[in-house]
Amino acid sequence: MKYLLAFGIAFSLLAADVSNLGKQWWQHILFLADDKLEGRNAGSEGHRLAAEYVAAQFRSLGLKPVIQPVPFLTKQIDEPNSSLELIRDGKATKITLGKEAVLGMRCDPAENVNAPMVFVGYGLKLDEKNYDDLKGLDLRGKIAVSLMGVGPSEITGPLRSHVQSALKWKALRAAGAIGVATIASAKSQDIPWARSSLARFAVSMDLDEEALRDNTGEQISISINPEHAQLFFDGSGHTLAELFAVAETGKPLPHFTMPVSVRAHMAVKRGKVVSQNVAAMVEGTDPKLKHEAVVLSAHLDHIGVGEPVNGDRINNGAMDNASGIAALIEVARGLKPSKRSVILAAVTGEEKGLLGSRYFAAHPAVKTDAMVADFNLDMFLPLHPLKLLSIQGLDESTLGADIRAAAAEFDVKIMGDTEPQRNLFVRSDQYSFIKKGIPALAFKFGYEKGSPEETLHKDWLKNRYHAPSDDVNQPVDIAGAEKFLRILTHLVTRVANAQQRPEWNDTSFFKRFATGSH
Repeated sequence: MKYLLAFGIAFSLLAADVSNLGKQWWQHILFLADDKLEGRNAGSEGHRLAAEYVAAQFRSLGLKPVIQPVPFLTKQIDEPNSSLELIRDGKATKITLGKEAVLGMRCDPAENVNAPMVFVGYGLKLDEKNYDDLKGLDLRGKIAVSLMGVGPSEITGPLRSHVQSALKWKALRAAGAIGVATIASAKSQDIPWARSSLARFAVSMDLDEEALRDNTGEQISISINPEHAQLFFDGSGHTLAELFAVAETGKPLPHFTMPVSVRAHMAVKRGKVVSQNVAAMVEGTDPKLKHEAVVLSAHLDHIGVGEPVNGDRINNGAMDNASGIAALIEVARGLKPSKRSVILAAVTGEEKGLLGSRYFAAHPAVKTDAMVADFNLDMFLPLHPLKLLSIQGLDESTLGADIRAAAAEFDVKIMGDTEPQRNLFVRSDQYSFIKKGIPALAFKFGYEKGSPEETLHKDWLKNRYHAPSDDVNQPVDIAGAEKFLRILTHLVTRVANAQQRPEWNDTSFFKRFATGSH
């Protein structure tokens, strides 16, 4: 039914100013987001069919696709046989899983944990900024409790995102912590708790290669519902409202031992599965430069079949991220021969923690001497006409000048990331390439504060993000998507033909990855 309804919407959107480019882009989405693929969960039959579809599209363009198997370890909570309790003054208070907190599976959960809790503020440590939330704290054998989506004023933007994502557990583990508990700020929550908590039943994954896993030693991970988090702070002399009020100003937070400990039992179903990356290369023409490659990446997976929302269980992932894969295919179709090679990478496991791209960056499916740039397509959200592009990573490398020049050709203005608290720069596959020293950009349709376009985006995140309603029946501006594809094609071609390879700006924190100083 979804597929049939989509034709009516598609026809209504295919206005006279939409060419075959926009129509072909939409046709790919119709296939990839069809119910028959059951949400393209990594390792599923639906994902395998999507991978075969992408490979077939690459072959139709005269390319030689490689389907790269990616091995995963799987974990899924057996919640009826799991439990979480707060121990205060020797008395146990049961925490209702799903309502008050969630036991996360992206760690390597121990069967039983009994540990005190310590509030570590933002939980960040960054020597070069002389900032250390962990200084003087005894975290040995304890659970570190921190606020998410906020941070100290001296650590901002992409740097804050990186520290919270890649360095936080490393520092906590070095300080002796065995687990984490986090409370997200309202501004950083893309999805309401009532819906986001349903994801706790999904299968979590790790790469079946120890060197590529970054959660070693993390025995428990707890996400606490902000509406019930005061339970954890009672008797501490602090309230959650007070702590978030301080955090919103960027000022230092207090650190203190909490008057509670956690007792948890985690029953976990474990297994193994294989999913697929799909890659192809458009070979460059310059003998001196063709061994370098510009990467265009997008994730193929979505979150599959989940708990029902309004009677629908299939999370089709039309915008997240069939739209990005469709763009990948159509940009490939429009590319002219360039001096450098161009790698097209449709990666798996993004929804599981950027795992397919991490595997690809460590084991490229197509060989090149150097990947010099990554342009990542993830949920770019063509919900309205394209006038502004919001660019993550805009001020981090010379690629910022390239996207400004490419967009100017189409009378589109460029803006930076206006919502750094959402940590978007490290939440999609560009981050796997960044950590290998490769300058990168990611893209979203932009909007002015207080505009109707902002309302569209906020409503989409609240009602469609990671929900069955992200399907082919939603309003989409195909003409805007088409304009974006033309900008992207121009950008890829510009960088692939430039004599100088892209470089990190001297002011960028991420420059260290290119020099190996991380």
